[in-house]
Amino acid sequence: MLKQVKNEGRCPANELKAEKHHKQQTELTEKKAAFTVKDLVELYLTQHIEDRHGKDSKIIRGARKQQNQYATRRTLTKDVVDKIGQSPAQEVTRKDVVDLVMAVVQRGANVLAGIILRELCAAYEFALGLGKLDENFANPALLAKASLTQARVKLTSTPGKRVLSDKELAQFLTWLPISYYPSNIKNVFQLTLLTGCRTGEICVLAWDNVDFKKGTIHLRETKTGSERHVQLSKQAIDFLESLRTSSSTYHLFASRGRNKPITQHFLNEASNRLRNLGLMLDIPHWTPHDLRRTVRTGLAKLGCPSEVAEAVLGHSRKGIEGTYNLHTYEAECKVWLQKWADYLDTLKA
Repeated sequence: MLKQVKNEGRCPANELKAEKHHKQQTELTEKKAAFTVKDLVELYLTQHIEDRHGKDSKIIRGARKQQNQYATRRTLTKDVVDKIGQSPAQEVTRKDVVDLVMAVVQRGANVLAGIILRELCAAYEFALGLGKLDENFANPALLAKASLTQARVKLTSTPGKRVLSDKELAQFLTWLPISYYPSNIKNVFQLTLLTGCRTGEICVLAWDNVDFKKGTIHLRETKTGSERHVQLSKQAIDFLESLRTSSSTYHLFASRGRNKPITQHFLNEASNRLRNLGLMLDIPHWTPHDLRRTVRTGLAKLGCPSEVAEAVLGHSRKGIEGTYNLHTYEAECKVWLQKWADYLDTLKA
């Protein structure tokens, strides 16, 4: 056989090499065809986003903080994997991604749609970087982003302006304890009103974040990336003490049957469910984040200095102020949060 090849003027070594290369390319093509969107998402989550064990069994921290790792997995699972997870990753088109994102936009969840597009784009880039897809493959999420930008599809939030009036706040405080919300959500809303914290920050609180002697909550993970201590009023301490006596979980607000904290998404879902069932408080539409805005506006009405009220909310200072004024206003925050809690008591009366 080899003699015949030589007689025909062909090089056996080159032909064997070409055949081996063809076989490798065929196997690689088949392997990439079997690499689904579900595989792509799982690779992105387990090898980049989430904490994982290294070869020496030490924990390698993921790219996201703990509270966001679960949220990222949930979002990509529900809105990507459950929809197109079985599709080969390399066969997904720009239109497929546009349709996926627009389906979320049509639900009125523009911000979530933007998050999905951003995460899917990053997942594709991660897989491309690891050679899981052809090097000349065009990221369909990146192409979809260009199309949606050209079509002027809004994937960001509109700054909210809803604030509960004193009358509405009084109604809310009376209704909340007897509402059909699960008890852990009721407690999240109550603590949000007493502290002005973001509901997402409240949801992930663990008992070792609470210092009853000092009367503070230590927020280790915040939206601004900076740790801070939230000052507690007497009412907030009493409220937390009452929760501690009936709690047997690590987190203050754990999911039922799971050793994980509830998520901000759970708050919104529960609120939408009550509205759909006609069980919501009969006031104009409000969201959980509006409670935080209500605290900030209420502090201003009571005469709280702006820099103290901003410190209560944990807003970072910008520009020259943020560079040179490093005072935390903790003592002032405790004073004004006590005044705010006392004021809430008058509304309940």
